[in-house]
Amino acid sequence: MNDEFDCDLTLDQWEALKALRTPAAPGRLRGRHVVESLAALGLVAIDGGIPVMTARGRHVLIRGSSRLLDVAA
Repeated sequence: MNDEFDCDLTLDQWEALKALRTPAAPGRLRGRHVVESLAALGLVAIDGGIPVMTARGRHVLIRGSSRLLDVAA
């Protein structure tokens, strides 16, 4: 896999990233630490206190987490 986009996300991080696909997502997100960990990975940006998925986050979401792909196999 391309190291630039290879992320080993936890299930909570994965669910939070998927939740950010919809405009109403910020109210549905649980666990500020999960959002902060996604921000540290560059997958989410905090804009005025609201988490917003970055272009890198969208790419990872489309590709999927390598860890989740291992579980599916």
